[in-house]
Amino acid sequence: MLTITPHEISTGKLHSYLLGAIAPRPIAFASTIDEEGNPNLSPFSFFNVFGSNPPTLIFSPARRVRGNTTKHTLDNVMINKEVVINVVNYDIVQQMSLSSTEYPKGVNEFVKAGFTMLKSEEIKPFRVAESPVQFECKVKEVIITGDEGGAGNLIICEVVKMHISESVLDENGEIDQYKIDLVARAGGNFYSRARDGFFEIPKPLSSLGIGIDQIPLAIRNSEILSGNDLGMLGNVSELPSKETVDNFGKEHPQFIGLETIKKHIFAKEFLKNNQIESAWNVLLLN
Repeated sequence: MLTITPHEISTGKLHSYLLGAIAPRPIAFASTIDEEGNPNLSPFSFFNVFGSNPPTLIFSPARRVRGNTTKHTLDNVMINKEVVINVVNYDIVQQMSLSSTEYPKGVNEFVKAGFTMLKSEEIKPFRVAESPVQFECKVKEVIITGDEGGAGNLIICEVVKMHISESVLDENGEIDQYKIDLVARAGGNFYSRARDGFFEIPKPLSSLGIGIDQIPLAIRNSEILSGNDLGMLGNVSELPSKETVDNFGKEHPQFIGLETIKKHIFAKEFLKNNQIESAWNVLLLN
């Protein structure tokens, strides 16, 4: 058995072991606003529920291991003391992953990831309309566990309003675990789909993804492509060049001149196999 004394290995290596061993972890999709009222949206898997009277949720935007800097979410709650925690199900997992990209301060991840901002009733931060359950929370306390990279910041939240989509309720008005179809985080690139087991999603690019807001409107409004499909398309650093698209067309002439719906169907098939560049080439072919 491998035995480890934490202070004898690097923080990064220890972090990897912890995340691989303590899994699956629920995801707090946290919405906050900064001092100027700009929305921010980011997922955190150091999260759980810790009481129901009062209803208490705790999540931790840890200090970055590399650089020892803090997340915008932490900075925002220290100022405004409010947060919406949205749950993440399979229908929005790709968009959620895209939103975790390290965009600069002031960039609206709702827009980048293609989510709808829904006004809260008790607090200022917006809810994610596509999330099946949304918790409006007041921040009661922040416990700082350290000042080095990897240290946690436990944000203790009291739920002041809870919103549940009726589409995930059973005949008794309870949450149906099959209908809600939650996902959780594991180690590396792995996630767990509560009802089906593990699956894998590549992490967002180290360079900035273009975001769903930069995808041409005709593709964004597709009747074929889902939010997950758009999340994958938005997680490229740039669109294929005209030369790349033309060369793809020469190699695959069967995709030239297709009507829009057929192009979207073929692109969706490429995305199922994680062939994102091929999907883009099909979509951009004339």
